[in-house]
Amino acid sequence: MALQAGGSAADGTEAPLLPSSVAPGTTMPAGGGAAPRRNRFAFVCATLASMTTMLHSYNLTLMSGAQLFIREDVGLSDAQVEVLTGSMNVFMLVSILAAGWVADRLGRRCVLVIATSFLMVGALAMSLGGSYATLMAARFVTGIGAGFARVVAPVYNTEISPPSTRGVLSSLLNIFINLGVLLSYVSNYAFSGLPVHLGWRVMYGVGVVPPVFIAAGILLMPESPRWLAMRGRHGDARAVLVRISDTSTEADLRLSEIKHAVAQQPEQHALGGSTHGGGSVWKELLLRPSASLRRILLCVLALQFFVPASGVEAILLYSPLVFKAAGMTSTAAALGVTIAIGAVKMCFILLGVLLTDRLGRRPLLLASTAGVAATTAALALTLAVGGASAAAQAVCVAAVLAVVAAYSVGYALVVNTYSAEILPLRLRAQGLGVGVAVNRLVSGLVTMTFISVADAITMPGCFFMYAVVTAVAFVFVYARLPETKGRSLEDMDVLFNK
Repeated sequence: MALQAGGSAADGTEAPLLPSSVAPGTTMPAGGGAAPRRNRFAFVCATLASMTTMLHSYNLTLMSGAQLFIREDVGLSDAQVEVLTGSMNVFMLVSILAAGWVADRLGRRCVLVIATSFLMVGALAMSLGGSYATLMAARFVTGIGAGFARVVAPVYNTEISPPSTRGVLSSLLNIFINLGVLLSYVSNYAFSGLPVHLGWRVMYGVGVVPPVFIAAGILLMPESPRWLAMRGRHGDARAVLVRISDTSTEADLRLSEIKHAVAQQPEQHALGGSTHGGGSVWKELLLRPSASLRRILLCVLALQFFVPASGVEAILLYSPLVFKAAGMTSTAAALGVTIAIGAVKMCFILLGVLLTDRLGRRPLLLASTAGVAATTAALALTLAVGGASAAAQAVCVAAVLAVVAAYSVGYALVVNTYSAEILPLRLRAQGLGVGVAVNRLVSGLVTMTFISVADAITMPGCFFMYAVVTAVAFVFVYARLPETKGRSLEDMDVLFNK
């Protein structure tokens, strides 16, 4: 049974107005109906899942300051520093491409525990490494865990969230990603005064303990109701939905929609048979997609490409080098400013979280891409003509903070949420895996070549190039992306069929 907005149930009682009860092809009017109860249990589950991405971003961004000390302690060349810094993004591809299949086989929760285990072992190995080869091996182990976390955490959050707060709960990922970035900058600065051979090892060593507690918390949270329904466990799925929905009526409606979506899948896939997560999924995804699925994949892959191609991750990982290019000679001062970067990023991500379910995904993406293009061009201009004076350094810092602010309020925040929610249930894990693989491959390319490209076309030239790419992203968002705010996950096919 499907409830129409403001309509009646089959027994004649008045149906409550729920976000997921909107008729296919329509959206909830702003401010319509009574305000839904904010579900605390769904919030706790999404928070625990999101913490795995904090571990990933901490280990990734820690290299921003740690590289200055690793270079001296281990004796690395510029080329080795580039590869070590960006290699984790490439290593992640191994688990990213496998994450969808593994998550459909073992469940979202189990894969998140596996991810935290790899992240813990990788951090320990990194803190004990003494050569370029051992550090690369440690980055590989960390990359495996990070890849699982980056794919499965957004899938779990999307599937565990009520439609009324899906934007906010999905955005928790970005809050914790940024918290990891901020903590890595604080760690860089706090331990920079230790002896060279010890400081960077302590930076990584403090990342060993948190995964243990996060894994224990994940084991206490329920499995995704949509995964349970895909396995035919409808009773278990309803029990979870009752706990994470705004009302029990909404839980029944959501279960009905999920069962209908599962029923449309090939029998083997729905029951976890031989083709579940296997050949039939990849054929439908890549070889014989429907017209609506092609539009969805275009949006997912383009967004996941444009985010790292904007070059903001290069700023996050190489900000001390950017500040030194502007004339800042003190390593301690450069590392201190990175804390301001993390703080600004956190503030604007929180602002974006507040706006994503109010303004919608599309307006935030348009404002953010336009802002990143303009501020990145301003940073390039500052580096090109500013000189090395104190005023020029201040302007450079302000420009970097402006880029990070514009990026964080929408671009960094909305893309993963949008990608996960528009993919159909049967393809969500694998489809997001492909998207994140593109994201990490481009990110690895950008971060592993930044120093070389800056030497070849100058650092201002790099940032002018990134500004042009982001301007193209703005045009794409304007021309191709529909709004998804207030729609149920099972209604996305209707939206992209238009």
